[in-house]
Amino acid sequence: MATPGGPRPGNFPPNFNPNSLANNMQNLQINQPNQQQPNNAGGSAPRPPPNATPFGQQAPPFAGNRPGPPPPGVFPRAPGPPNVPSQTSLPPNMVSSRPTGPPPGSQPPPFSSRPPPPGAMPSSIGRPVAPTPPAPGPRPGSYPSSPLTSAPSTPSHASASGPVSNGPPTFAPGMTQSGSSFPPAMGGMPRPLVGPPQPPAMLSSRPSSQPPQMRPTFGAPPTAVSSASGQPAPPFSGPPRNMMPPMGSSPFSAPNTGMHQSMNSPYGMQTWPAQPQQVTPPPPIPGSMQQPPRMFGLPPGGQSLPNQSMALNQTGQSKIDPNQIPRLSQSGSVIVHETRQGNQANPPPPATSDYIVKDTGNCSPRYMRCTINQVPLTVDLLSTSGMQLSLLVQPLALPHPSEEPIHVVDFGESGPVRCSRCKGYINPFVKFIDQGRRFICNLCGFTDETPRDYHCNLGPDGRRRDADERPELCRGTVEFIASKEYMVRDPMPAVFFFLIDVSMNATQTGATAAACSAIKQVIADLPKGPRTMVGIATFDSTIHFYNLKRASQQPLMLIVPDVQDVYTPLESDVIVQFSECSEHLEMLLDTIPTMFESNRIADSALGAAVKAAFLAMKSTGGKLLVFQSVLPSAGIGSLSAREAEGRSNMSAGEKVLMLHIFALSGLILSDKTLKTMAIEFAEYQVCVDLFITSQMYVDIASLSVIPTTTGGQVYYYYPFSARSDPAKLYNDLRWNVTRPQGFEAVMRVRCSQGIQVQEYSGNFCKRIPTDVDLPAIDCDKTIMVSLKHDDKLQEGSECAFQCALLYTTVYGQRRIRVSTLSLPCTNMLSNLFRSADLDTQFACITKQAAIEIPSAPLAQVRDQATNVCINILYSYRKFCATVSSAGQLILPEALKMLPLYTLALLKSTGLRPDGRIDDRSVWINYVSPLPTPLVIPLVYPRMIALHDLNEKELDDSIIPVPIPLSSEHIATEGIYLLENGVDCLIYLGDNVQPNILQQMFGISSLEDIPNQFILQQYDNPLSKKLNDIVNEIRRQRCSYLRLRLCKKGDPSGMTFFSYLIEDKTANGLSYVEYLIHIHRQIQSKMA
Repeated sequence: MATPGGPRPGNFPPNFNPNSLANNMQNLQINQPNQQQPNNAGGSAPRPPPNATPFGQQAPPFAGNRPGPPPPGVFPRAPGPPNVPSQTSLPPNMVSSRPTGPPPGSQPPPFSSRPPPPGAMPSSIGRPVAPTPPAPGPRPGSYPSSPLTSAPSTPSHASASGPVSNGPPTFAPGMTQSGSSFPPAMGGMPRPLVGPPQPPAMLSSRPSSQPPQMRPTFGAPPTAVSSASGQPAPPFSGPPRNMMPPMGSSPFSAPNTGMHQSMNSPYGMQTWPAQPQQVTPPPPIPGSMQQPPRMFGLPPGGQSLPNQSMALNQTGQSKIDPNQIPRLSQSGSVIVHETRQGNQANPPPPATSDYIVKDTGNCSPRYMRCTINQVPLTVDLLSTSGMQLSLLVQPLALPHPSEEPIHVVDFGESGPVRCSRCKGYINPFVKFIDQGRRFICNLCGFTDETPRDYHCNLGPDGRRRDADERPELCRGTVEFIASKEYMVRDPMPAVFFFLIDVSMNATQTGATAAACSAIKQVIADLPKGPRTMVGIATFDSTIHFYNLKRASQQPLMLIVPDVQDVYTPLESDVIVQFSECSEHLEMLLDTIPTMFESNRIADSALGAAVKAAFLAMKSTGGKLLVFQSVLPSAGIGSLSAREAEGRSNMSAGEKVLMLHIFALSGLILSDKTLKTMAIEFAEYQVCVDLFITSQMYVDIASLSVIPTTTGGQVYYYYPFSARSDPAKLYNDLRWNVTRPQGFEAVMRVRCSQGIQVQEYSGNFCKRIPTDVDLPAIDCDKTIMVSLKHDDKLQEGSECAFQCALLYTTVYGQRRIRVSTLSLPCTNMLSNLFRSADLDTQFACITKQAAIEIPSAPLAQVRDQATNVCINILYSYRKFCATVSSAGQLILPEALKMLPLYTLALLKSTGLRPDGRIDDRSVWINYVSPLPTPLVIPLVYPRMIALHDLNEKELDDSIIPVPIPLSSEHIATEGIYLLENGVDCLIYLGDNVQPNILQQMFGISSLEDIPNQFILQQYDNPLSKKLNDIVNEIRRQRCSYLRLRLCKKGDPSGMTFFSYLIEDKTANGLSYVEYLIHIHRQIQSKMA
C-alpha cells in the first residue's frame, strides 16, 4: 500500500513545490538551492551529506505578495530584495549521533511569514496598522527565532493634486501587498470573546402546541437516552443572588457536592480539567465556572427580571429584546496560544481571532483543528452529542509573522525514524523505554527498536535527554528532508502553462486583453532558475500553440485544427525555460489582443484546448492556468446550455418551472468526458486553475470538475467588467503563482487505535482509500477529514492524529511535513460540549452541505443543516443543562452562536432557493477547500458604518466595530460597507450628506453612482480612512474583493439587503423567529 512514507507503486510520487515566490520579492529566500557546506557543529554526529539541511535551521519569514491593487499602466514590479541574513543551525548544547545537516545559509524551511515593511500599505494591502506583539521567546534548549528583516520602504502614492485609484491604476513600483495568510487581525471578523469560561446562554419562550416535523440530519441522529429527572425551576427566573447556580447550569460548572444530580442521565457532570493560565487572554474553554448563568433577556449578575421573558403570542411573534440574544462580540486583543501546557492539550482560540502560536508539542491550530477538543471514548457518546468528529487540515497554512518558523530535520540517507507497523513518523508523543533502546508508537502501540545512531539515554522524567534539542521530539509540526526511497523519478520542474480564450466574446468584452495584461506582469514573479518553465496557447474553435524557442525571432504560431482528436506539435518547443523566452513571451502577450481583435469565431473548444495543453505538459506535470469566457461549444468536452435563465425564448412562468427542474440537474456533471480527462491530468501531476471571465451561463458545475479533481481552483468574474475586473484578475493570478504551493503531493492522516479516517473531502484525486493525491496544494487549501470509531478508546489516555504531506519544493527538494495533534479522551458528555470548537464545527457543517447540494433536493439539505443544529442543542438541553422550565432555550456557551450561523448558512448563495445555477456551483466549489477562518465570514458577512469615520476613535484597529446584520441598524443618512471575503458592497442611504459623497466617492448625488465602480483615493481624511479600511479587509481576507456601490430601490440595493441575515425575508425567518423555531423543535423532541 502506498503511503506518504514510501514510493507509490505504479505512479509518480508526490513532488511538492511550496514556494513559487520570486527572488525579487521583499527579502525573500525560500526553498533556494543550498549554498555552502561548513564543518559539523561539534559532538559525535557523523558529517552530514552534501545536500542535507540543518534541522535546527530557521527560515526567513514568508514575504509573498498578497492580493493588492495592481501597479499603474503596465503594473511595474517591486525592486529586488536585499540579501537575507543566514540562519542559525544547531544549538550550542546539541550533541547528536545522527546526521545534523549543513550549517546556516543553506536551504531554509519552505514556509514562514514576516511583517511588511513600514509604510508599505497606503493604498495597497499589507499587514495591519495595529502593532504586532513581540514574538514569543525561544523555549529553553530550543532554537531561536529567525531574524525578521525589513523590506525597502515604499513611497506614498497619495497625491494632493488629484485622486489616486484603488482599482486597476493604482500604486507605484515596489508597493506590493505583503502579509501572511493568518486569521484576521484585530479589525477582523468579530468573534465571541476569548477569556474565562462563560455560563450557558438561555432564551425563554412558551412551548409550542404543534411541533413541526423533523428530517434526518447529515449524520446519525442522537440516540434516545432517558431524560434527566428533577423538579423544574420556575420559568424565566434567574438564580438567587449570592448562591451558586445549580449543578450543570453552565457548561463550565464543576459538580457541586451536596446538590441534586440527575440519576437517570448516563453521563455525569464531570468538568474538563482546568489548564494553567496562558498569556493574554486565557483559552476559551478550560477552567471552571466563574459567574452565575445568564439568561438571555435578563441582565447579567443573576438579578431576576421575570417580565423580560421571550413570550410568544398567538401569531408566533416574539417580544424578546433582540439586543439580548446571542450575537458576535469583538475582541481586539491578540491571543498568545501555547499548544500544550502542563503536559495537557490547550484548546485553540477561535479560528477567526488574531492569535500567535507557540508550538509546545501539539501542532498549531492553523495546520490542523478538530471539531471537538476532547475525543469521546465511544461512538455512542459521540452519537448522543449530535456533533461530528472531524479534522480540518491545512498543511501549508502561513503562520503569523511573530511565530517561530517550522524546523527542517535531516536524517540523512536512512530517512526519518518511523513506526515499522503503521509507518507513523517520530513525534513528541512517542514513548521511549528500556533506557531509550526502544520506543512505543503513540498511534498503533507497537514497540520498535530505536535505530542505533538515534539512541539517547533517558532522564529522570522518562524523556530522552535530548528531547528539547530535537524538533521532532518537542514540536508538533516539523519538516523532514525526504531520502531517495521517497522518489521513483527526479523531482519535476516548476511548469506554468497559460491557456487563453480568444473567441469573439472574449475579445469583445476585453477578457482576452485583461488576461494577457495580467500574465505579462505576473511572469516576472515566477520562481527564478533553470527549473522554471513556461508555455502559452490560445484557442477559439481551433487551438494555437506558440514556439517560444526561436532565437531572436518572433514566436511562431502553430495551429491545431482537429478538436476531436487533439495533439501537441513540437512539444519540446512549446514549453521552454523561462529564462530563455521571457522577452518573446512578453512580446507575444502584447500582440495577442491585437491579433484576435477582429475574430468572429464564437465557438470555444475549451475541452480540446485543455487536453492539448495537458499533452504538452504530460512528461513534466505542472500548473495549467486557463482563461475562459463562454460555454464550450466545440470539440471534445463541449457542453450545451442547461439553465433556464439562459434561454431568451421562454416566458417568465416557464423559466420558474425550468429553474426548479434544473436546480438539481444543473449542479451535476453533464458529461463524463471532463471527469475522465481530470483523472488523467491528476495522474500525471497536472493541476488546472480556471479563471472564468464570463457574462453568461457557462455550466460551472461541469467545468469545475477539472480544477476540483486536480487540486486547482475556480475564479469567477461575473458579469465580467473590462473596467473594474482586470485589477482583481491580476491580483488573483499573482497570488496564485506566488503563494507557497507545490506539485506532486500526497497526504495521509493517521489516527490512534480506536479511531480511523472515514472520508476525505476537498479538491484532490483519490486512487486508494488511505491517501489523497494532490497534483498541487497551496497555503489556502483545506481538506476535511471525517473520523469514526472502530473501537472503544482507553479512559485517561490521549488520542493522536498525524498528518503527513510528502512534496517537492519548487527548487527540487523533497520534503515531508508532519503535523501531530494529541487530544485527551473523555467519557463525559458535558466535556464534549465544553470543548467543542464552534468555528471548526460550523465549517464542517457548511462543507458537508456543499457536498450534499448536487445530489439532494435543496429543501432537504436546508432541513438537514437545521436538524444538525437542533440535535446538538437538544442533546445539551437534555443531558447537560440544569433542570429548568420547558420555556427556556438553553445554549452551551461554546456553541451559542450556532443557531445564528446555521440561519446564515440557509440564507447563503449555496442554499437559497432563488439565484443562478452557476452562482450556486461557484459557491460549492469555493467552500470545498476554504480555510476555516474564512467560512464564517462567507455566510455571516461583516458590516461596518462609514459615514461617521471622522467621529470614531478606532484605537489600534483600522476597521470600526462591526454592527449586526439587521436593517434596524441601517440609517437613511448612513453609508455602510458589507464584505464576505469575496464581494464588498457599499450601501448609500437615501439621505446621505452630499459633502460625504463628494469626499468619499467624488460624486455629488446618488444619481451619479457609476455602474462599474473603482475606488479612488482623494486628498481628504475621510477618503484615506475608507481606502485604509478596504485595503486592510483585502489583506485579512487574502482576496482583492470586488467593490460595488448600492442604493435603495436599485437591484444592487436588493443584493445588499439580501445579506442582512437577521432580517425576515421571503425565503427565510428572522434571527428571533429562527431561535423560536429551534426551541419548538427541541421542545418537540423533549416531549
